[in-house]
Amino acid sequence: MKKLVLFLTIMFMTMSYGQEIKQIPQINVNGEGKVKVAPDQVCISATVETKGNNAKDVKKQNDEKIDAVLKFIKKMNIPTADFKTKQVALNPVYDYEKKKTSYNATQTIEIVLKDLTKYDELMEGLVQQGINRLDKVSFETSKLVQIQTEARKLAIKDAKSKAEDYVSVLGQKVGKAYTISDNSQVFHPQPMYAAMKSTAMDSAGAENETLAIGEIEVTANVTVSFILD
Repeated sequence: MKKLVLFLTIMFMTMSYGQEIKQIPQINVNGEGKVKVAPDQVCISATVETKGNNAKDVKKQNDEKIDAVLKFIKKMNIPTADFKTKQVALNPVYDYEKKKTSYNATQTIEIVLKDLTKYDELMEGLVQQGINRLDKVSFETSKLVQIQTEARKLAIKDAKSKAEDYVSVLGQKVGKAYTISDNSQVFHPQPMYAAMKSTAMDSAGAENETLAIGEIEVTANVTVSFILD
C-alpha cells in the first residue's frame, strides 16, 4: 500500500511539473554574411632544388643558390621578419635499373611580400638567382581577422532580417536570440580574380596587364533561434 501511495505521489508531482513547462514560441533561421576585400600582400613559397651524384657537391650547389636568393631578397628591402627558410632536405635517390644512388637537395624559402608593386620584379629575380620550383603563390589580406568579424555581424543581421520577414505576416515580433550556432567553415580565402593593370609597358608604350589580383571573399554562416513576442 505504501509503495502504491509513493508511486501515485511521484506520478502526481511529475504531471504537475510537466504542466508547468511552457513551450517557448521561437523561429530558427540561417544567416549569411559576405565581405570582399582586395589582397594587400602575397605569400610565396619558393624552392631551390639541385641533383647530382655526390652528396657534398649537391649540397654545396644548393647552398650557393640559396645564398644568392637570400641576398636578392634583402636587396629588395623586404623586412627580415617577412622571409624565412621553411624546409631543408638532402635525400638519396636510388635508381634500381642503373643500380646507382644520386642525391637531391632542396631548400624552401617562404616570403610575405607586402608591396604588391614589387611582385613582378621579385618573381623574376627569384628565378634568375636559382629558384626552380614555386610551391605556392597565395594572395592574402593582412586584415583577415577584422574582415571575419564584419562577416559574422552581417550574418547575424541577415538572420534577424529573415526572421522578421517570416513573422511579419503573423502579427508577431522577433524578440531576443535564444541560441546562436556558428556554421562557418575554416578555410583559406581565395581571390576572386579580375584584371589589374601593372606598371609594365610594352614596346608601344601601353600598359600590360600582368597580374590578376581580384578580391578575397570571406563568408560567415550562422543559425539563430529567436524568441517570438
